[in-house]
Amino acid sequence: MARSFARLIGYNPNFMLRYFTAGESHGEALVAFLSGMPAGLKVDQEFLDRELWRRQQGYGRGGRMKIERDTARILSGVRHGISIGSPIAVLLENKDWKNWQESLPVEQGDASKHKPVSSPRPGHADLAGALKYNFPEARYVLERASARESAARVAIGGLAKLFLRELGIEVLSHVISVGGTALKGEIAWDGIAALYEREEVLLNCVDADTELHMKEEVDRALKTGDSVGGVFEVVAHNVPPGLGTYAQWDERLDALLAAAVMSLQAVKAVEIGAGIGAAASPGSAVHDEISYEKSEAFAGFTRSKNNAGGIEGGVSNGEEIRVRGYLKPISTLRRPLRSVDFATREPVKAAYERSDVCVVPAAGVAGEAMVALTLAKCALEKFGGDSVGETRRNFEGYLEQLKNF
Repeated sequence: MARSFARLIGYNPNFMLRYFTAGESHGEALVAFLSGMPAGLKVDQEFLDRELWRRQQGYGRGGRMKIERDTARILSGVRHGISIGSPIAVLLENKDWKNWQESLPVEQGDASKHKPVSSPRPGHADLAGALKYNFPEARYVLERASARESAARVAIGGLAKLFLRELGIEVLSHVISVGGTALKGEIAWDGIAALYEREEVLLNCVDADTELHMKEEVDRALKTGDSVGGVFEVVAHNVPPGLGTYAQWDERLDALLAAAVMSLQAVKAVEIGAGIGAAASPGSAVHDEISYEKSEAFAGFTRSKNNAGGIEGGVSNGEEIRVRGYLKPISTLRRPLRSVDFATREPVKAAYERSDVCVVPAAGVAGEAMVALTLAKCALEKFGGDSVGETRRNFEGYLEQLKNF
């Protein structure tokens, strides 16, 4: 009754942890806002900057990554290294701004120095965005639709990760495939965690031989002026059962995660667990059989497999949550496809600007951020708390309840 009444009066529990970003690809800065983070969270600046560094890595990145050295400058909501319960604002300066100040000024500026995007790129937001906002060309569309925006999400996603760590939950990613080269089988958490410790990121694949073949895929695309996509998997480790709910369609954990990962630039499909393969398999081969174990060290329900990806009926079931993002190839090509000039409507080649060839590892890091933010929202909805200590006490009480089930 309380939940139904709350919904009638406009309350949405998903607003408990709110976030949004602002900024353009070649603007002065990106800004991210996070509201609802409990007080008392220790904010590790080095950790946040490493998250941003990870997003910039990977074989096949473009020239922009040689310019930017992203660091998270926290403007509010944190004092003496601890969150204080008020909204957190994070600034990421764009080093490339110095090359665009005259082309993209906030004030009117000199129109002759503007750099229009005169022909829309197939696969990009260029044409759809220009039609929607009645722009004569696509410069302003490119500036906001660009995946550069995901850096802001990674910054606040790092804060969500630090919060989840207080509950013993970890979130990481690895690359499943690049182009036609794919990793076989489910990869254990220890192997994924080992990737995080690397000081050099190639394609963030746990198997060295497969990674070299992935590199060959990127090399072929680079030589032909093309781009290549792939699949990343985000794994949330040590998630307790009970996050999310089947009570309402927009509160189901799988729906929330699917929307969060699909919102990333160039992601065109999302899979949870063995979702795609399960559609072509009999139920007896798909559903994870349940057992119960009891010993001095452990007592609880167990599964022989994790085809469900850690979620059943919109609720986490205690297994690892596994979410895959299917990333289309980058739409800016060195060998442009056919397009139409905005002004003349004549056939031309699509616009080209400095771009990447492959961004699958970076997309995985952005995927981690979105999964972490989603899980943090669901955890706060379930456990509440105005301070991290209060949240942790509530969480530990829930774990005790599970032990006594």
